Amino acid sequence: MAQTFPVAAIDIVSGIWTEEAISHRAGWQDQFFAGKMKSKTSMKGVSLEDQLAQMAEAGIERAFLFAPKAGRKGLPGSFHLPYEVIARAIEKYPGRFYGMAGLDPYEGMNGVRALEDAVKNMGFIGAHLYPHWFDLPPDHAKYYPFYAKCCELGVPLQMQVGQSMVYSKEQPMRSVGRPILLDGIACDFPELKLIGIHVGIPWTDEMIAMAWKHENVFIGSDAHSPKYWPRSFVNYINSYGQDKVLFGTDFPVLGFKRTIDEVLALELRVDPLRKFLRDNALRVYQLR
Repeated sequence: MAQTFPVAAIDIVSGIWTEEAISHRAGWQDQFFAGKMKSKTSMKGVSLEDQLAQMAEAGIERAFLFAPKAGRKGLPGSFHLPYEVIARAIEKYPGRFYGMAGLDPYEGMNGVRALEDAVKNMGFIGAHLYPHWFDLPPDHAKYYPFYAKCCELGVPLQMQVGQSMVYSKEQPMRSVGRPILLDGIACDFPELKLIGIHVGIPWTDEMIAMAWKHENVFIGSDAHSPKYWPRSFVNYINSYGQDKVLFGTDFPVLGFKRTIDEVLALELRVDPLRKFLRDNALRVYQLR
């Protein structure tokens, strides 16, 4: 008998791992994903069809594919995934895949215009940011034109908060994205929906405080195995934070089925579980 799931889940943070997408990366993925992160996903690539099959096995209906801009082009380890790679996946499987436009603050207004084009003409529904790749804290002025454009377009912005890792040994980077830095951004852009992804570990309580304080701040649960989540985070999802946390995997860091199984093992209450896996994503990203 096929396994039944409590709700058709939405993964708000998912990588695209096709051979084409991997070809744009800088070559450290084997060392990082298969080595450091112990990913079980093939480093040779996963077709869109296989990704959808893995999602279906886990009861995940939709995935938001991000087009990372990991550092400035030309620096060791840095790479940008062209928006067009994601746009083709969206076009091939509409309603199953959605796009997150990666941001590079050093692109300035050219990057702002590219973000606008991705949203207006390529089917993207939000933006994605890795502050540590640019060694700039998220409240730095270079990001502000992008935040303003997200407000104008009415799209949420997800950014990694908490500890970063060493991805490319040629370019180690500092953890510049402490969750408390979202405080000033949320004050300056109260209509900007900010999603702090990667749980905020090791400053999870700081991330919870920001989501509790600001109506426009949310938390993405991706990249860290649910069985190791801080107890305070599980309690937050299950109680007064049930409208503020969105499910994600950061595939291929975490596999879809493994992540869902570990979430179900937390034995969250029915309503918070439904909101966490699906309803909050629909509301925040204005989807049906």
